Amino acid sequence: MKGFSRITFDATVMGGKPCLRGLRVTAGMLVGLVASGYSTEQILELYPYLEADDVTEALRFAAWRAEEIELPLNAA
Repeated sequence: MKGFSRITFDATVMGGKPCLRGLRVTAGMLVGLVASGYSTEQILELYPYLEADDVTEALRFAAWRAEEIELPLNAA
C-alpha cells in the first residue's frame, strides 16, 4: 500500500483492522466521526494523541478502499 505511511495493520491490534500509527484507533472510526459531522479540530480535542494528518490519511485510505476492486480467487 504505497502512499499510506500512517495506516498500520497488526493482527494483535483491533483485530487487524486498519489503524493509525499502531494506535487502537481505526481508520473506520475516524471516517465515521467525520461522516457524523465532527470537524478535525473536534476529533483532535477528543483524541489528543492523534494528529490532523491522521484524520486526513484515514479519509484518503477510505476513498482508496472504496475504489478498490476485489475479485474472487478461483482455484486452479
